[in-house]
Amino acid sequence: MSDRLAPRSVPLLTADLPGTGGIVRAVPEDFRVEEIPLYPASGTGDHLYLRIEKVGRNTQDVVREVARALSVRERDVGVAGLKDLHAVAVQTLSVPLASRLPPEEQVSRAAALQGPGFRVLSVTRHGNKLRTGHLAGNRFEIAVRGCLPDALPRAERIAADLRARGAPNLFGPQRFGKRGDNAALGARILRREANVRDRFLRKLALSALQAELFNRCLGARLQDGLFGRALAGDVLRKRASGGLFVCEDPETDSRRVESAEIDPAGPLPGHSLFAARGEALAREEATVAEAGVDPATFSVGGGELAGARRPYRIPASDLEIRPGGDDSLLLAFTLPAGSYAASIVREIVKGETDEPSAE
Repeated sequence: MSDRLAPRSVPLLTADLPGTGGIVRAVPEDFRVEEIPLYPASGTGDHLYLRIEKVGRNTQDVVREVARALSVRERDVGVAGLKDLHAVAVQTLSVPLASRLPPEEQVSRAAALQGPGFRVLSVTRHGNKLRTGHLAGNRFEIAVRGCLPDALPRAERIAADLRARGAPNLFGPQRFGKRGDNAALGARILRREANVRDRFLRKLALSALQAELFNRCLGARLQDGLFGRALAGDVLRKRASGGLFVCEDPETDSRRVESAEIDPAGPLPGHSLFAARGEALAREEATVAEAGVDPATFSVGGGELAGARRPYRIPASDLEIRPGGDDSLLLAFTLPAGSYAASIVREIVKGETDEPSAE
């Protein structure tokens, strides 16, 4: 693996506040995540939406079992996001209705479905297949065990800071693979040094490359004290609508960042990226160059590397800290779709975490 693309740790936003210590995910039940749907199922249509709970199973394995049990093709089962096996996860799968069986019978079969490590909680009909990203967010409840004696006041001080300023919207370590080599593979694909025929692996590697470059841009902002500021030429994202625009007045826009109206949005680099300008563009280009990636190769990624903007910051206004008994704490919070619990947990514990993903 190229050392230039080995995953780098993102600096902490609250490095000046002492952490709680402790261990995350001592057992899967310590980490609970529940999808927040983007829209409710309508109750009619040619698809079944299965709300499932799983423990100790990854999403694709459960999808495979559900497809087999309901006699549909695996590729026709829809999911909004992937959930790790080392967690208690509640998520939704969509399954098309088969024409050969009455809908009522299929609903009944789906509702009774269960297997090792998963069960169906509810079934509702809807008109379309569930697609990746059809999520409003995820709700987390996480136990941290083995904390320091004064962990609660420490956690409350950090939580107050995160509620006020937001949290760094970093990609968690699981994004980069068990060996941390997914981003390097993505760069090799762009240089045509690796011919990856598996479409899932190719997409995974290219997205890991984008994620690592984003993390480095985010890390540079934190390192330079620019997390809560707008720079000349920054791409800024309106929090209410998601609309993007380029910063022309850093002083005015920094006040809007401070009020949580807008957020600076970093690059998921690609050939059709909404471009920054001036100082902000120079910083992004320097980060990509330092990683040894040639932007001219982005076109090799095709539709999988068009590029996108991701906010550097996520809100943490509903972050709750509760004593968990003995030497443990309970953390509860909601994050937007695609954001990682590590953004919050590492700030409080003060250490890297390998907790499950919830995209």
